[in-house]
Amino acid sequence: MSATLRTTNPATGRPIAEYDAWDAARIDAAVERGRAAARAWALVPVSERATRVGHLATVLREHREALAQLAVTEMGKPVVEAEAEVSKSALTAEYYAEHGPRILADERVDIDGAEAWIAHEPAGLILAVMPWNFPVWQVMRFAVPSLMAGNGILLKHAPNVTGSALALQHLFADAGFPEHLVTTLLIAETDVPEATARLIEDDRVAAVTLTGSNRAGAAVGSAAGRAAKKSVLELGGSDAFVVLDDADAEAAAASAVKARFTNCGQSCVCAKRFVVAAPVADAFTTAFVAAVEALRVGDPRERATQVGPLARDDLRAGIQRQVEESVAAGARLLTGGEPLPGEGYFYRPTVLADTGPGMPAFDEETFGPLAALTVARDDEDAVRLANATAYGLGVSIWTADPGRGVALARRITSGAAFVNAIVASDPRLPFGGTKRSGYGRELAAAGILEFTTTRTYWVART
Repeated sequence: MSATLRTTNPATGRPIAEYDAWDAARIDAAVERGRAAARAWALVPVSERATRVGHLATVLREHREALAQLAVTEMGKPVVEAEAEVSKSALTAEYYAEHGPRILADERVDIDGAEAWIAHEPAGLILAVMPWNFPVWQVMRFAVPSLMAGNGILLKHAPNVTGSALALQHLFADAGFPEHLVTTLLIAETDVPEATARLIEDDRVAAVTLTGSNRAGAAVGSAAGRAAKKSVLELGGSDAFVVLDDADAEAAAASAVKARFTNCGQSCVCAKRFVVAAPVADAFTTAFVAAVEALRVGDPRERATQVGPLARDDLRAGIQRQVEESVAAGARLLTGGEPLPGEGYFYRPTVLADTGPGMPAFDEETFGPLAALTVARDDEDAVRLANATAYGLGVSIWTADPGRGVALARRITSGAAFVNAIVASDPRLPFGGTKRSGYGRELAAAGILEFTTTRTYWVART
């Protein structure tokens, strides 16, 4: 009997569907067809690629409700957030349709006695290993610029969102992209490490990108290094949400709830550690806990739901472990701290106070509805606590003085710094991390150029 991929509704714990996993021969055939499609696509004029990408935005909007319902069913995302995810993907396609030709245009260089220019040419066939937490957006923020650049794509999506992965493949076809240019690979979970390494080593695959865990990133990065191939890794995060002593504590708390509990806290850019200046700590904590307790947890199909289930039961168990071990190490449980009764993988939104280095809620990435609060004595202490992490994805600083916020941000190691705003990705701005949050960039000009070959042309004048 062949291996299968199974999807489960996390709101009920009941199975949704099973899919036959591919064997090595079928994967190899997909690679060969993908390489041929990528070679042909690379010859398509940039203007025509832009037209297809622009049409993709239209198709995304036409299928918004269907794609959103798949995310709701397969990974438990509240329907309002799922619809917003598809809409954001459409905006990204529009951005690259408009700006892609300019970004990819040849750059002329003034050289005496020669005509010279720098070209940004397609890299080839790219392997993309994508996670489940944003089943549409994570794919689109890589795929759209990569297709605009003239590349082909092999998509290895997370097994628990296989239905979404296949729907996206059909969507690219509906948008007019050539057959086999984007291929979803169905690989059994037990075969993923070996199959991924084999694909990275394959001479027909030009590069690899991964969004996922640090363990997976280390494996993919190592394989890419051995094969001397380009890789982009977007890994975990433990972003600090820093509230300075001049901030409006209640306003910051309202934003903090959204920053932490969007997508049930299952996002690399969710704020996870809340570093609050001592003079405003009590006011912030009171407002924050009250707002967390008011969150509506429930059926992700209902538009009023703000927090759905975790995507898998093992993720819920992981949050419970982090809570229990942190409390045992001295953290105080202010609210939550337990699974919700009934079916599905629901967990009560949780706030821990008095957290710090040495506790799982502070040291580890908490991928779920768990907020860790810590009090900073002053700005120096806030910088120390914000930097006391292996990760470096983003930081959000709240203050009445934006200049003070920027000055503080320059001392905190991260790929992005937001002042009086929640950390978020935007197609107009590059996105990526430092330290153990990975390397390389997605989105904006940087994201499209990551998977191009920068080529120098020099034509001597005779």
